[in-house]
Amino acid sequence: MSNLLPRPLREFIKKYPDIWQAYENLGDKCHEAGPLDEKTRRLVKLGIAIGARLEGAVHSHTKRAVEGGISEDEIFHVALLAITTIGFPSTIAATTWIKDVLKKKKK
Repeated sequence: MSNLLPRPLREFIKKYPDIWQAYENLGDKCHEAGPLDEKTRRLVKLGIAIGARLEGAVHSHTKRAVEGGISEDEIFHVALLAITTIGFPSTIAATTWIKDVLKKKKK
């Protein structure tokens, strides 16, 4: 198990490996179920995390987007698109969460 995962998630996986595996399998099936390409799926997942105001998920999906070769400009564009749907304060919060990840990647 990767030490890059947050500690609470690692603890959950250790205690409930079957549930984690089922969750992972569901995620795989959802990704395979439609016509969207990998890049689009990653950006959509980031947008959902931003809209739901889930800081940890924004961190995770930003990290996955960067690892998938998605540019910082594309990532921030997703956040900008949120302004007219979830409001300016929520979008600013999301951009700070995105910056958290991008700062770590540059170290």
